[in-house]
Amino acid sequence: MFWFALAVDLAAIILLSYCLYFRRHGRRDLLLAYLALNTGIFAVVSVLTQREVGLAVGFGLFGVLAILRLRSDTIGQGETGYYFTAIALGLVNAVAASAPWTLLGINALLLGVMFVADHPRLLARRERRLVTLDVVHEDPVSLRQDLEARLRGGVEHVEVAEVDYVRDLMVVDVRFRAAPTEPAFSPSRRGGVSARTGRR
Repeated sequence: MFWFALAVDLAAIILLSYCLYFRRHGRRDLLLAYLALNTGIFAVVSVLTQREVGLAVGFGLFGVLAILRLRSDTIGQGETGYYFTAIALGLVNAVAASAPWTLLGINALLLGVMFVADHPRLLARRERRLVTLDVVHEDPVSLRQDLEARLRGGVEHVEVAEVDYVRDLMVVDVRFRAAPTEPAFSPSRRGGVSARTGRR
């Protein structure tokens, strides 16, 4: 049953990392990270389940490693979801190797949830940006109009994070609906405004 579970795990992580994540988000470094993490967890947990070592020790170890890995680089919340799904697939496929139907069902569930939850049409063109403006707006209406002109989309929510009257700038957290013609990856700077972007 080990080889069956290994084949299922490899197929599942390839579907998750390449067919779902990479084709939608395009980060090659995280593609490799998901593959390595999943296969490493599968291998180690498979050994732990066959030895006189408490399985809780293995889970605790990978929990610590996951926290350290997440703190070592800046990744989005959506990418964190893929990260933990890769961990879950490795754990499930190693532990449930003796129950093939349970194994297949959980794999299908995890992959199906990620396929639907991260589908571009589910929350189409909703984006979040932390924007630094080169002007301070006292009027919320003028602030919203300025942001809509710069971001070329309908602003849904604005939260002012910082105002600097000395340097005449302000930092705002913006949720908006992007225009259909806007490219998927916008420049980080455009005409006096800098932004960090994130899909919602």
